[in-house]
Amino acid sequence: MKIYLAAPLFSQMERQYNRRLAEKLKALLPQCEIVLPQDFRAGTASFNDRRHLASVFKRCIEDLSSADVVLALMDGADADSGVAFETGYARGLGKPVLGVRTDYRQSQVKGLNLMLAAGASEILCHFSFNEQLDDLAGLIVEHLERLARKPL
Repeated sequence: MKIYLAAPLFSQMERQYNRRLAEKLKALLPQCEIVLPQDFRAGTASFNDRRHLASVFKRCIEDLSSADVVLALMDGADADSGVAFETGYARGLGKPVLGVRTDYRQSQVKGLNLMLAAGASEILCHFSFNEQLDDLAGLIVEHLERLARKPL
């Protein structure tokens, strides 16, 4: 199974969290491939090098297109705009999307904008002050395995 991890990646904290979650998922699903777009830096150390943005976008589209499932992290007062795009693009391709929300703030639907909440195949809400990433990774794996088996 190829999993595309759609998540904010603009701060060191976000990138570290994404990597730790990917490692936890890989340990639970050793046969799967997890795509981390934060690694698509096209040979540059800078995420803001405008010369490489087109190739990063192209790589994201290619990996979204070949993914079996998209895991979209949807925390924050409003989900990251890149994650929102990746969710919509994947659903447009007919890919299953598992949205994950650990942020307990509430707005329209499960704390998300209606279009994003309805655009995901499923939303896993884990509103808890439990900071054990292993617990969340286990829940994600259960949902991913079910989504991978479910017809769209």
